[in-house]
Amino acid sequence: MNLSLIKTNLITSLVITVLSSLGFAQEASNDPYVYVGSYASENSPGIFVYRMNSTTGDLTLLHKISGVVNPSYLAIDPTCKFLYSVSELGNFQGQKSGGLSAFAINPDNGDLSLLNQQSSLGQAPCYVSVDKTGKWVFNANYSGGNVAVHPILQDGKLGEASDMQQHHGSSINPQRQKAPYAHSIVIDPSNKFAYASDLGIDKIMIYAIDLVNGKLKPNDPPFASVKPGSGPRHFTFHPNGKYAFSIEELSCEIISFKCNAQNGALEQIQTISTLPEGFSGDNSCADIHVSPDGSFLYGSNRGHDSIAIFKVNQQTGELKLIGHESTQGQTPRNFAIDPTGKFLYAANQGSKNIVSFSINPDTGLLKSLKKVSLPSAPVCIKFAIKGNTPSVSNVSSYIHLAAVDANP
Repeated sequence: MNLSLIKTNLITSLVITVLSSLGFAQEASNDPYVYVGSYASENSPGIFVYRMNSTTGDLTLLHKISGVVNPSYLAIDPTCKFLYSVSELGNFQGQKSGGLSAFAINPDNGDLSLLNQQSSLGQAPCYVSVDKTGKWVFNANYSGGNVAVHPILQDGKLGEASDMQQHHGSSINPQRQKAPYAHSIVIDPSNKFAYASDLGIDKIMIYAIDLVNGKLKPNDPPFASVKPGSGPRHFTFHPNGKYAFSIEELSCEIISFKCNAQNGALEQIQTISTLPEGFSGDNSCADIHVSPDGSFLYGSNRGHDSIAIFKVNQQTGELKLIGHESTQGQTPRNFAIDPTGKFLYAANQGSKNIVSFSINPDTGLLKSLKKVSLPSAPVCIKFAIKGNTPSVSNVSSYIHLAAVDANP
């Protein structure tokens, strides 16, 4: 009997067992949870929890979360232990404000447990994000025309706001730009700057982040201006950090910027329409995302009801329009690309459904797959990986120990 071989097999089995218990099982354990925010009353489901099949892109409904009014935008902390949502309201707990809610994520089934709520310090909060340290939550208040910061406590709850910055001004559209309307706040890849797109004043406000005290300090330069009447809405960075892109709700354009990593400045490179040539109907833009490999950029059209698809020149930051894909629903307010870059999910607010698409990795073009209906209007999609995955160094340690023990 070969005792060395028996010992090797036993150690190998032990390693597989340990890795599986730590989240390395090959089955669906690595499939992400998908969280969908919507417009809903307090007694109706507002957040929907799905499991995504990483092979087919199918969504399986797991949970419906009630108790929060209009959780229209969501953010997940870097550890995937906590989820934060807005309550897009004009009156929250007797204040002229909206709300923010903190939830704990159950790693075993993706369910959410409400931890606490705080005032957003402005009416109609429409965007929330978490910095890369997982210590601060940032929100944009649309009707309030301001942005705010809240600390994340050790148990995931939200503390009272540590800062609020009020925007001022107006622009040329008399119906939509009489006052500031902060529409998003995005943290840059270095975690040093926050970029707040304000539709009402045609500016992307730039703040230096004080990560110790949770403050937004007016940067130098303090903003980047866009063409009057554009209405900047959402903002995203290219994976290489050299470029950023702003989608303009009112002018239906995307603006490419070169980013200065040292001082946070934005330099305009290009402006390009999201609409096909000759389109004359009503339209407004909403969301914008870059594929994980940086090759393609996508933007949503509401009215044309499509996803505009662009090829990204990764050397210059310029975009080339390569096509449009119908979202097979009405008013695609938001959409999301899964972490692998294989699938895109469009949240059609007007028709209350989510449509999944496969992404051609070579062309960037989309192919529709399935449609999921919801009882409320979906407006935000976020992904979270199940459980806590051990680091590569930990895995290497287990394999190394097994190899040593197996030696005769």
